[in-house]
Amino acid sequence: MRVLSVDLGTSNTVAVLSAHGRPPRVVEVDGANTMPSAVYAGEDGVLVVGRDAERRARLDPARFEPNPKRRVDDGTLLLGDVVVPVSEALAAVLRHIIEEVTRQLGGAHPDEVRLTHPAQWGPARRHVLLSAAKQAGMGSNIVLVPEPVAAAAHFTSLGHPLPPGQALAVYDLGAGTFDVAVVAATQQGFAVLAEAGLQDLGGVDVDQALLDHLGRQGSHRDPAGWQRLLRPESTADRRARRALQEDVKAAKEALSRHPQTEVPMPAPFNDVLLTRTELEALIRPSLLRSVEVLADTTRSTGTTPDRLAGIYLVGGSSRIPLVATLIAEQLRIVPTSLDQPETAVALGAHLVSREGISMRTTTVEPGRQPTYTGPVTGPLTGPLQVNFPTPVRPVAPPRRSRLPLVISAAVVAVLAVVAGIFLLIPSDDLPSAASCQSKGAKDSAGFTECLRQLAGQVPGSAQCQVGKAPADVTCALPESYTVNYAHLGSREDVRELFDSELTAMTDGDHVLAEWRGNGLSGDFRAGVKGGTGVLVFTVADRPLVGWISRSGTRGSGTTPDALADFFVAKVQPGP
Repeated sequence: MRVLSVDLGTSNTVAVLSAHGRPPRVVEVDGANTMPSAVYAGEDGVLVVGRDAERRARLDPARFEPNPKRRVDDGTLLLGDVVVPVSEALAAVLRHIIEEVTRQLGGAHPDEVRLTHPAQWGPARRHVLLSAAKQAGMGSNIVLVPEPVAAAAHFTSLGHPLPPGQALAVYDLGAGTFDVAVVAATQQGFAVLAEAGLQDLGGVDVDQALLDHLGRQGSHRDPAGWQRLLRPESTADRRARRALQEDVKAAKEALSRHPQTEVPMPAPFNDVLLTRTELEALIRPSLLRSVEVLADTTRSTGTTPDRLAGIYLVGGSSRIPLVATLIAEQLRIVPTSLDQPETAVALGAHLVSREGISMRTTTVEPGRQPTYTGPVTGPLTGPLQVNFPTPVRPVAPPRRSRLPLVISAAVVAVLAVVAGIFLLIPSDDLPSAASCQSKGAKDSAGFTECLRQLAGQVPGSAQCQVGKAPADVTCALPESYTVNYAHLGSREDVRELFDSELTAMTDGDHVLAEWRGNGLSGDFRAGVKGGTGVLVFTVADRPLVGWISRSGTRGSGTTPDALADFFVAKVQPGP
């Protein structure tokens, strides 16, 4: 099951993909974890998105829209001389995402796409988003997830318990707006109790406050020139304004990490040294309003901020240090946040059950328990990994050639061995982990009793024979695939074989996921080089290993994901 979650934000879009049961990962688009949600209309009317749109904006800023989501109610955008429906602009952003994901999946499409949206969005806005997704070619299996529900799911994955009856406040300070929601845990999952927000507070509003501050400091040097920056009429003025806006945004982000930074100014204005103290003085009143909205929204549910299970900061602008400081000062609660808060919603959307996605905000009277009128999110399973890595390029582990991750971490995964049903013998007679530490007798095809358990149904549907070392058994499979099985002397031998088989598979990203079946569990990794692909699967507590191989020419369709799909469908033992 390939599931894609997309958080289409005001300034940036984040995509998260999971496939073959492996943990979700943030999708790298154009070399980064986030993609600007910007669009640019060329003279031919073709829309360019992301970083390419930002780059072209310097040529003709009039054709550029950095925040199309903020224009969702406008219906159309005027980009230069081109009129573009808002849904079409959003579709262009989503189309770039789905094209990159399809490329990474070797031509396959996600089986399900999840799109997040603000909890306050009504049917009209949600329809625009859904229409954009369909125009982008995301298929018919598209579901919408309220952003605070996704954020709450991600909060619990960080190891923070949220038992039924408790509530979490989600403080979402994005580029375009500020949104807050109180999300309650139920026996089945979550429900949004209340939501509110400020339409005039977001990252772009902070940028504007900084720009106004710079004008007060330096516009006297050339008042007319400053007015041309604020209200550009020529292409040169628009380029200068666009460059200044980018430098102001970069300065704001730098002040989240450093106490001061310089802002390069266009001629004839002098560069400005900007401090965090200045920034905080500018935005403190607005952020105090956001904290008041947070407190009022919490009280509207019949509870008080001190009774919350936590306050979770999401949205890129929430990394401004003053946000957490004011919440702690005003509400006496230290909020929780990530190093990359803009990824929390997209990651959390993967953790929400399908049944709960259609849930809408429940009306709650203060002092009363909420009545849940619809399906809610399903139970979570975990703590799960935080800050999931983007696709890992091959690196050099000690003593070995290039591999995408340190080999020992990939093979030594301690998993619980589940009860299974062996294809040929009663389940009570399945080989134990202890008995499989030594090879034992082989049958005419080269199988030991333990390898038979690993092979599952394969011997009954393929031609298997004694293999060449290190393989004990080799089986011919459909579609030019071959699977080999080996019962080795130790787990160290397994690691060495794992290394030798995958070292040369250096094209693109590897697929890494867990598997379980027939009383066994373990993990697998797949990689390709040219038209040749290899997938190696190991067992968590036994010196057993198998590897699938397929040879062909580059472009023949042999991809890591294709190998993984074949393993799950044809080779993985079950049930």
